[in-house]
Amino acid sequence: MRIGLFGGVFNPPHVGHLICAQEAHAQLDLDVVVWVPVGHAPHREIPQDPGPEARLQMCDYATAADERFGLSRIEIDRDGPSYTADTLRELRERSPGDELVLILGGDQAAALPTWHEPGEVMRLAAIGVAERAGSDRALVERAIGDHAELRFFLMPRIDVSSTMVRERAASGQPIRYLVPDKVANFIGAQSLYGASVPS
Repeated sequence: MRIGLFGGVFNPPHVGHLICAQEAHAQLDLDVVVWVPVGHAPHREIPQDPGPEARLQMCDYATAADERFGLSRIEIDRDGPSYTADTLRELRERSPGDELVLILGGDQAAALPTWHEPGEVMRLAAIGVAERAGSDRALVERAIGDHAELRFFLMPRIDVSSTMVRERAASGQPIRYLVPDKVANFIGAQSLYGASVPS
């Protein structure tokens, strides 16, 4: 199988994440895109983190109805920092015949040499790079092109971020249509991010 791995904090997952996963699935000819919520982010604090189980639950609400998507708790169940190299090694051991494609934004891809064990990441997976209008493909190619198998796919510009969703929830503004309905309902019901009512 050709498996796309879509890692992230997903705090919360929003329409931009869904569109990115959809475009990677279609343009990179993937069998499935597996969402991998981070357990313990190694390099930064997660703002207003409701906890990994809540983020996993929101990803499940966002993806469960779409057969193109899967969901993994591999990083949540593993102790210690969630390093991509460890995740790829574990997945390779479980299913050595699968082809792994790590889905990244252009900025993330260009910064890949600064990651923990970047050589191992690029050895174990091809790098699928979301390319937005005006993005600099050459920057990514200069950063990692000689060390990784690069696959670019076009990503429509969607100006939605998890930060925006959290801020809107906290200020009582509606978040429906920025996140899937079940995610919006969960945020409201659990009073995540300061939300007081379902949005």
